[in-house]
Amino acid sequence: MTNRLELVGTIAKQPKRSQSPAGIPHCHFVLEHRSIQQEAGLPRQVYCYINVVVSGKGQQVLTQDLVIGSNVKVGGFISYQTGRNGIGKLVLHADHIDII
Repeated sequence: MTNRLELVGTIAKQPKRSQSPAGIPHCHFVLEHRSIQQEAGLPRQVYCYINVVVSGKGQQVLTQDLVIGSNVKVGGFISYQTGRNGIGKLVLHADHIDII
């Protein structure tokens, strides 16, 4: 099954770096996307706000230059996660980031 998402946007919250109990490094940030898309032959303003996580020792080089306000193109897969408060959200697990 295919699960691939590519999105261009602006980093809306400062990236936070952490490490799992197993020693795996993670970088979390929020990506804000705004654009105009065509739907049913008409222009539509589109907005989304999605949590992004980059995991793994080899992947952290992707995040070293990221700061709030950076314009980026992010690619990866999406997954549903439930937080400690019981509220669910979609999270983009990135394996590719380009600063644009």
